[in-house]
Amino acid sequence: MKNASKIIFSSLLILFFSLLSFTAQQQPAPVKASQVKGTIYEVKGGRGANCGFIIGEKEVLVIDAKMDKESAELMIAEVKKLTSNPIKYLVLTHSDGDHVNGLVGFSKGINIVAHHQTRKHMDEAFKEPEQRLYLPNQTFSKKLKLYLGNKVIKLFHFGPAHTNGDVVVYFPDEKMAFLGDLLFLGRDPLIHRHKNGSSFGLVKTLKAVLELDADTFVHGHGDIAQRSDIEGVIKSLEEKQTKIKALIEEGKSLEDIKKIFKVEDRPARPGRRRWLSLVEVIYLEITEKK
Repeated sequence: MKNASKIIFSSLLILFFSLLSFTAQQQPAPVKASQVKGTIYEVKGGRGANCGFIIGEKEVLVIDAKMDKESAELMIAEVKKLTSNPIKYLVLTHSDGDHVNGLVGFSKGINIVAHHQTRKHMDEAFKEPEQRLYLPNQTFSKKLKLYLGNKVIKLFHFGPAHTNGDVVVYFPDEKMAFLGDLLFLGRDPLIHRHKNGSSFGLVKTLKAVLELDADTFVHGHGDIAQRSDIEGVIKSLEEKQTKIKALIEEGKSLEDIKKIFKVEDRPARPGRRRWLSLVEVIYLEITEKK
C-alpha cells in the first residue's frame, strides 16, 4: 500500500511540474522597446507581432497594435517611459489579428491609418461594439505622407502580397522601413489567399521595397533585416515559382508537387481555416492564370 501511495505521489509531482513547465512555455516574453535608429523603436514581446513607434517633437506615431489589450497597454507603457508626447497616429501594416486586435488598449479617438482593403477586412472581422470603435478612420490606396512636426513618414502600398492591404512604413531620414508580414526569414512566406494575397505580388512588392533608399527593415516575426535578407527571399521565391511552373507544364498534379517539395499539410483546427503552404499557393496562382 505504501509503495502504491509513493507511486501515485511521484506521478502527481511529475504532472505538477510538467504543468508548470508548460505554463512557463506559454507565457510570452516581456514587452520591451529597443532603439533602432534615432527616435525610432521596435517593440517585441507580449502577445502579437513585433511593433514599433517613432517619437516626434510633440507627438508619437505607433506602428501596429499587438494581439490583445494587455500587450497593447504594455507597449504604450514602453512609449511613456521614453516620452510624455501623446500618440497621434497608429499605422496598421495589415489586418491580421496579431497586428490589430490590441487596438482596444489604445485611447479612443486616436488617428488609425491603414490601406482601404485593411479597413475592409477589419470591418468584416470586428464584430464587438468596442472593436468597431477602432476601425481605421484614415485610409489610402497607393501612398500617403504623414508628418510629426518636420518629420515626414511615407506610407506605400505596392500591391497584393501577404494580403491585399499591406503597407510599408518608410522613414527616409533614417533609411529604414517597417514591413509588417511582408518578410519572413528562415521559413516560407505566408500568403493569405482569403485576403487576396499573392506570391507573385510579394516578389513585386519586395523588389519595390529594395528601390527605397533604406538599409534597415523591421518586420513582424523576427530580428531586424538588411537588404541582403530581402534579396534572399526574392531569390528563393522566384526559384520556387519557376520550378513549380515547370512541374505543372510536365503534367504534375498538386499532390505530386507537394511530394516533390516534401510539403505536409497541417489540418485545420476546429472552426479555423486551413492554412495553405506556399507551394499550394503558387500552384493555384499559376493554374488559375490558364
